[in-house]
Amino acid sequence: MAMRVLGIRVVTLTTGTQRALGVIGAAAFGAGYGLAVIAGLWFPDNGALIATLVIVGLLVGLMNLTSREIVPYLVAALALILIGNTQAFTALNLTIDGLGEKLNGIVRMMAIFTAPAAVVQALRAGMLLARPGESQDQKP
Repeated sequence: MAMRVLGIRVVTLTTGTQRALGVIGAAAFGAGYGLAVIAGLWFPDNGALIATLVIVGLLVGLMNLTSREIVPYLVAALALILIGNTQAFTALNLTIDGLGEKLNGIVRMMAIFTAPAAVVQALRAGMLLARPGESQDQKP
């Protein structure tokens, strides 16, 4: 199977290599969200953790998603990024002191992790749309 980066064929992969990359991508995805939870709870302003989340997010964006997963991922990423930047859970501080701030921190870090992958997927979607000869509007 051919490996594509942003829709461009880079190299042909064997089935074993493809599976290994899938496992690495899935592990990076899980590790990124796990790290986002840890960072959001205890280290919300740690620059090194934020940089790590951005780098791992880029790796996930390059490795994990198939063409049919682009739109659902972008919709989910958009929702997470919007919620992560609104302080939506602050009202929970009235129930349990600090709960809203902790949840806001977690979602903010998840948004930081998700945003680089969303940029990669948005570029992939644009490149897929720009391919010649695949438009349904063309007449024979």
